[in-house]
Amino acid sequence: MTLNRPTLIALLLASHFASAQVKVPERLIFPSPYEMEDYAEYPEDAYLPVSRESMETSPAYRISGPSFTAVQVNINQAGENMLGDAANEPSISVSPVDPSLMVIGWRQFDQVSSNFRQAGFAYSEDAGLNWVFPGVIEPGVFRSDPVLGVDSDGTFYYNSLTAVGSEFSCDVYKSAGLGAWDVGTDAFGGDKQWMAIDRTGGETDGNIYAYWNQNFTICPGGMFTRSTDKGLSYDDCVTVPQQPVWGTLAVGPEGEVYASGISNTGRLMVAKSSNAGNPDEALAWDFATEVNLDGLPVAFSDPNPMGLLGQVWISVDHSEGATHGNVYLLCSVGRFSTPDVLDVMFARSTDGGLTWSDPVRINDDSDPAAYQWFGTMAVAPDGRIDAVWLDTRDDPGGFQSSLYHSFSIDGGLSWSANEQLSESFDPQIGWPNQAKMGDYFDMMSDANGAHLAWAATFNGEQDVYYGFIPFDKMVSTEEPRVEEKPLFSLAQNFPNPFGGSTSITYALRKKSRVILEVFNKLGQRVALLENGERPAGEYTLAWDGRGDQGRPLPDGAYFYRLTVGERDAATKRMVLMQGK
Repeated sequence: MTLNRPTLIALLLASHFASAQVKVPERLIFPSPYEMEDYAEYPEDAYLPVSRESMETSPAYRISGPSFTAVQVNINQAGENMLGDAANEPSISVSPVDPSLMVIGWRQFDQVSSNFRQAGFAYSEDAGLNWVFPGVIEPGVFRSDPVLGVDSDGTFYYNSLTAVGSEFSCDVYKSAGLGAWDVGTDAFGGDKQWMAIDRTGGETDGNIYAYWNQNFTICPGGMFTRSTDKGLSYDDCVTVPQQPVWGTLAVGPEGEVYASGISNTGRLMVAKSSNAGNPDEALAWDFATEVNLDGLPVAFSDPNPMGLLGQVWISVDHSEGATHGNVYLLCSVGRFSTPDVLDVMFARSTDGGLTWSDPVRINDDSDPAAYQWFGTMAVAPDGRIDAVWLDTRDDPGGFQSSLYHSFSIDGGLSWSANEQLSESFDPQIGWPNQAKMGDYFDMMSDANGAHLAWAATFNGEQDVYYGFIPFDKMVSTEEPRVEEKPLFSLAQNFPNPFGGSTSITYALRKKSRVILEVFNKLGQRVALLENGERPAGEYTLAWDGRGDQGRPLPDGAYFYRLTVGERDAATKRMVLMQGK
């Protein structure tokens, strides 16, 4: 995969950088997935069957420590490493019914001399201590970009890309008992797909959502599908505003769906749909808003010359605490404002993705030449945010990479000191006839810790590992937090919908600085209703549907947000209809 349209890419990104009024280091490569003919996952080498029993072996690699354990999963029946193969781009799911049951999928290359890959997978029945690799799904069929998911009943799903000629499509396999799969269901799809499964416990529970790169798909003009019958069928493709790719999907606590990635204009975007889970309604998108991470994802550059250096991760907080409903975005990006080649950057939204905080850097090194790549994020049910990445800080000027971890227990406002979890390894050996170690890792977090599917070359070749970061070993100097009563409340406006005027009421438990703003569907502020310090009490304001310039605003949906103090906020939706 080479960049064969540098001029178009440069023009596209120059427009973005000019509008951002920042200087971009010349060495960084920000390719657009929309301008690259050679980007897609084509089957280039022929399938050559290999007997796993005939392969030479070596001891499987393990890490055993108080703050991290790792176990190799692409092993033979004797639990040994197989020499001469390659495995990368892993994805993981852990059963919510029985957390001792886990599945990891990956791109399996039977020979390192061939880039023909298949849908590898392994399962564990003892919480990741031991793994069984029974073989690939559909031997001899080209498959790539594995994405796993699991529903509330503990049924696993495996979304897998395939290509026939220039047609890219995905099948989703459903577990038929641990270690077995059904024949697969056509799920449209395309290159760099991602999948999310609703586990909210409500009416939308069990729904499956997937999206992909609209330019490399069997579904022209479409890049998103859903299943509302637990994977028996998938709806016709629709598009997503701004067409974000190289990112992920997430489902919020009310069944809302978020899509993230790089837009067709070279910006980091998040799109939201509140009705994606309703099979009786045509899917609609509430808005698509730009998120500032002070940089963009980097691809086709060292240390991963033919792949991504990280994709865009979006997660939603399902906890019952103060951070409930927060939306988080994380990515390894080449910075705009500093000369750092690659940092793990994070932003959060407290109003359902409408607006976003300033970006925060998670890695705490001081070397601008160090790469923090393959940044990966997961959120535990209690609201803890885990972040891992590969880091070259311990090899100045080189690409030797170690796995690092940081976590936040306050909704991303602060992060723990970075902790090195693994020894370093060379990511540029063991390439399976393509110069990359895949495009991503994957992680799931729960109250016990973080479950990670990752790849490394400890055996001198690319292998896939299950890693576990126990929460009781995560270092934190903070005192236990006691949940307090809410400092404020924000009521639904009345009447709603409204024409001439509507009333908005909020209450403060103590004296606070408040800001009350109105935003349109694009996330642009159109009216400032309140800005100042107010004593404890209840307040009601009237709004006549006019913007800051005094002009009537057009009919449609608007969002009003109350910010109290420095960080606490609440947002609600209202509908303006003149003549009501």
